[in-house]
Amino acid sequence: MSYSTNRVATANMYENATRNLMTRQTSLANLQDNLTSGKRVERASDDPVAAAQAERAMTRISRIQTDQRALDAQRSAVAQAESSLGDAVDLMQQMRELVVSAGSGTFTNSDRVTVANQLQGLRTQLLDVANRKDTNGVPLLSALGSAATPFLNAMGQFDGLAGQTTGSSVGIPSALDGDAAFMFQPQRDGVFNASVDTATPATHGLGSSAVTSTNPTQIALDPSGNAFQYQINVTYIAGTAPNTLAAQYSVTSTPAGAPLNGTNPFTSADFNPSQPASVPVTAIPGLSLNLTGQPQVGDTVQLTLKPSNGIFDTIDSAIHDIGTAGSSSAASQAVGQALANIDSGLARLQTVRSYAGDLLNRADNISGNQQKRSVQLEADRSNAVDLDMIKGVSDFQNQQVGYDAALKSYSMVQKLSLFNYIS
Repeated sequence: MSYSTNRVATANMYENATRNLMTRQTSLANLQDNLTSGKRVERASDDPVAAAQAERAMTRISRIQTDQRALDAQRSAVAQAESSLGDAVDLMQQMRELVVSAGSGTFTNSDRVTVANQLQGLRTQLLDVANRKDTNGVPLLSALGSAATPFLNAMGQFDGLAGQTTGSSVGIPSALDGDAAFMFQPQRDGVFNASVDTATPATHGLGSSAVTSTNPTQIALDPSGNAFQYQINVTYIAGTAPNTLAAQYSVTSTPAGAPLNGTNPFTSADFNPSQPASVPVTAIPGLSLNLTGQPQVGDTVQLTLKPSNGIFDTIDSAIHDIGTAGSSSAASQAVGQALANIDSGLARLQTVRSYAGDLLNRADNISGNQQKRSVQLEADRSNAVDLDMIKGVSDFQNQQVGYDAALKSYSMVQKLSLFNYIS
């Protein structure tokens, strides 16, 4: 039987013990760093895949924060625009009340002039509201782009590019369409102003009722896209029945060529001259009005129907017609027309204001979705690089026990010297 004996050098044992001790000490130091920082991955070299996932999550979180700051600015601008439209509606309601009061039969000419002056003051306030700006000096109702003052002072005409931006999945428009709020379109709104020739006998109260739109899509447009202006010439003649009258009228357009219903001249059915006349004019496609007054045979009247450009044009017409009305019947006609057009203007303002409310609701939904997304991304980042504290403490304690054992083993190896036994 043979035996083999391996000799282990003391120096080799020292080296192995020292290397094991240093390895455990390094691992213990790394675990202590992880516990202190709360991170499982402190450097990209610790876990390249997890570090890349965390970096992507942080980039997306930063983008969400940037989008949210932009959304907050947009929400503030739209909220100010919605508030401005609310102020505009309040001013229009005040104007409507004044217009209604001007139709009172007890009002004198000077009373109506006073009402016209009050309307002028409210118009100035309304123009200021329409041109209101946000905290950055940008018009709130600038649509797709406008000058520093969207609405010109003289006519209240919109000076800019009409239209409404749509926003994005993470943002809303920062301005509303002032053209849609304050301006009229013939084939959408069908708002016309009727003016009576001053040569008409005022004693008979001849004129017209408010112009109403029966079907705006039927309103004719000239080659330039503008609505035609109509001239109605009326002559009252004897009716076919005894003691009755009829209204014979013709209609021309500017520019010439607007389609009309029927052939000129038109003659109305007989009506009783002892009662206020209400003769319908049906010649103009898409529009309707009645000839009014208590005419006599031979009376004539000229009516001019002009499309209204917008709310400010409507208010200007109301101020002029009410301020220059020489009789209660003329004032009544002016009031009726002004009320119809103001109601159309209020409808436009309310429509755009409702859209502003929808935008604010949309902003709230976007903020909620972005918050949920941010929470999810933060969870992804945490899962990639953060330390599970329970596992970290357990690993640290295990490593510390191993390190203590290594220290004891090293101290015992130091005593393994032949000289200790010889002596």
